[in-house]
Amino acid sequence: MRNRIEGTVIQLTSTDKLFYWLVNIFLVIIFIIIAIPMWSTITLSFRPNTFIGSNLEGMFLAPWNWSIAAYKSLMGNAGFLVAFANSFQIFFLGVVTALFFTIPMAYALSVKTLPGRRFFNILILVPYLFSVGLIPGFLVVRMLGLMDTLLSIYLPLAISTYNCLIMRGFFEGIPDELKESARIDGASEITVLMRIILPLSKPIIMTIGLYYGVQFWNDFFHPLLYINKDSLRPLPILLRNILLGIGMNEFVEVDAFGEAPVQAIRAASVFLAAIPMIIAYPFIQKYFTKGTLLGSVKG
Repeated sequence: MRNRIEGTVIQLTSTDKLFYWLVNIFLVIIFIIIAIPMWSTITLSFRPNTFIGSNLEGMFLAPWNWSIAAYKSLMGNAGFLVAFANSFQIFFLGVVTALFFTIPMAYALSVKTLPGRRFFNILILVPYLFSVGLIPGFLVVRMLGLMDTLLSIYLPLAISTYNCLIMRGFFEGIPDELKESARIDGASEITVLMRIILPLSKPIIMTIGLYYGVQFWNDFFHPLLYINKDSLRPLPILLRNILLGIGMNEFVEVDAFGEAPVQAIRAASVFLAAIPMIIAYPFIQKYFTKGTLLGSVKG
């Protein structure tokens, strides 16, 4: 077994071969652990109401016997569409808002000549290490008049200390000569950020954007805490109600969906909730590793 590095051929030792085999076996096991529940959920969502058999038999049900009644029922339900639209709005506005605040903050902390830079770097670690708790956060949101608004979900989480530190490390890795040359030509710090830093920071921006996107899309606790109106209910809350069957008579009443069994409705809702992240990840994956590694070198 050989490995090529920069045009040279390296002969792998027996220990190296054993290590690679163990890693491959471990990855296969992880793939199986992830694939089986996913396939079970997908096949369950397509299971017809007339199916009689065990869950294991249902996993191997022929595709021509599948039914899309569960998806038709969900997509035709106004409550599901409203919840999906709310979640998408939280996802989009949350990512834009979070990046709008995180990028300038990370860049400012990366500037070595910033007065009080050490103090501010230590200051942002305080809320990261010591949380203020649930009640003060709730009181702040209520005093700002954000209750029963989508702003209450993503605005309090607009800046993550962890994401800010990773982005700061990436900005510190950009050669200072590029920044200094722009400053000598009379560019302001905003110009340096917009014209020099951001074009070179696509990997870290996409990576941190993915972090924020997953956080906002899957956020369940904050909508449960701050949202009381059904019209503003996001998808995680609706999904929880479907899975638990609490207060969701339109989903669990007898014959509410005709040909779609309740279990298929639940599985279809889980699968539909994951689709946006499944679609987004392949476009971001090529930036993900590079952005994370480069951002963590000095972070």
